[in-house]
Amino acid sequence: MEQKWPQQIWLVRHGQSAGNVARDAAEAAAGLHIDIAERDVDVPLSALGADQARALASWFAAMPEHERPTVVLHSPYLRAAETARIIMQQLGPDSLMAVHVDERLREKEFGILDRLTVLGIEHQYPELYEQRQHVGKFYFRPPGGESWCDVILRLRSIIDTITREFCKERVLIVGHQVTVNCFRYLFERLDEAAILAFDRAADVPNCSVTSYSFHPHEGKHGKLGLQLTNFVAPLEAAGTPVTVQKDVPAAPKA
Repeated sequence: MEQKWPQQIWLVRHGQSAGNVARDAAEAAAGLHIDIAERDVDVPLSALGADQARALASWFAAMPEHERPTVVLHSPYLRAAETARIIMQQLGPDSLMAVHVDERLREKEFGILDRLTVLGIEHQYPELYEQRQHVGKFYFRPPGGESWCDVILRLRSIIDTITREFCKERVLIVGHQVTVNCFRYLFERLDEAAILAFDRAADVPNCSVTSYSFHPHEGKHGKLGLQLTNFVAPLEAAGTPVTVQKDVPAAPKA
C-alpha cells in the first residue's frame, strides 16, 4: 500500500508570549484575573519568545537541506504566526512547497473562563470550578469554550488534510500547548489517562519540538514513530533560558 503519512512531522509550541508573562505575574500575586488587554488571537510574542523562535529557527536551518521542513502549517494566533514567520525567514521561502494558516490549529477556546486564573475561576464561578474538578479537563467544556475532546475533533480533520495533501513531505506544525498534547493523543493513540499524565508531569515548553518520523516497515502499512518529545536543546544551545509556561488568556492546565 502506498505511503500516506508525511516523512517527518514536527510539532512546535509558539515562543513565550506576553500573555505567558502576564499569567505568571497574576499567579505570583494570587490574583484572580490575568492583566492582558488583547483578545487571545492577538497576544504577541514577548522579547524572550522572539529569541526562542530565532534559536529554534537556527536549529532547523542547521539541518541538511534534505532534512528540513518542506511544509509549514500554523495557527492564526499572532504568537504562533510570529514564531512560524521567524522560522520561515531562516529556512527561506523558496525552500517551502506550501505554507498555510489554519484556524483548526488555534488554541483551545476557554469561553467564559477566559483571562481567569484557577483562583479566579474558583472565586467567580464556584459551580463551574467544582464541575471542572469532577469531570476533569479532558471532557469539561466551559460555557462558550471547548473541551480537549473538541480540540481533538478538529485536529482529526487536520490529519486528514495532511495525509491527503502532504504525504512524503516534511511538515512543521506551529501551534499551542493544548494542540501539541492533543496531536500526541492522536499520533500515539493514547487514552485520557495517558495524555493527562503527560500534562500533569510537565508543561510543553515554549518553542519545544515534538517530532515523528515515518517507519515504512512498522505496522501493516508503515507508521509514524515518536522521535523527540518536548525537545528544548536548541534553546539551551542558544543561551536562552528554558521557561515552562502556559498559553493565555485562559485557565492554567486547560
